[in-house]
Amino acid sequence: MKKELNIFDNPTNVRIMLICFYLFLGLLLLLDLVIDKHGYFPWEGAPQFFAAYGFASCVVVITIAKILRFFLKRGEDYYD
Repeated sequence: MKKELNIFDNPTNVRIMLICFYLFLGLLLLLDLVIDKHGYFPWEGAPQFFAAYGFASCVVVITIAKILRFFLKRGEDYYD
């Protein structure tokens, strides 16, 4: 049986998609500097605040998940 290849199996396609992703990310960061934001709190108007806030939130969620893993993890033969 022949394995069917998809778009993500070709390294050239993956490289092109990563380049497009980083260009789009850079464009969004540049647009954040020129778009007028109307935040509720004064610090929401700081440049790149929402990018930094999103990154910090992601790091916190991952850290909490890694800590909780030790309390919630079950053995491999738990259901046997």
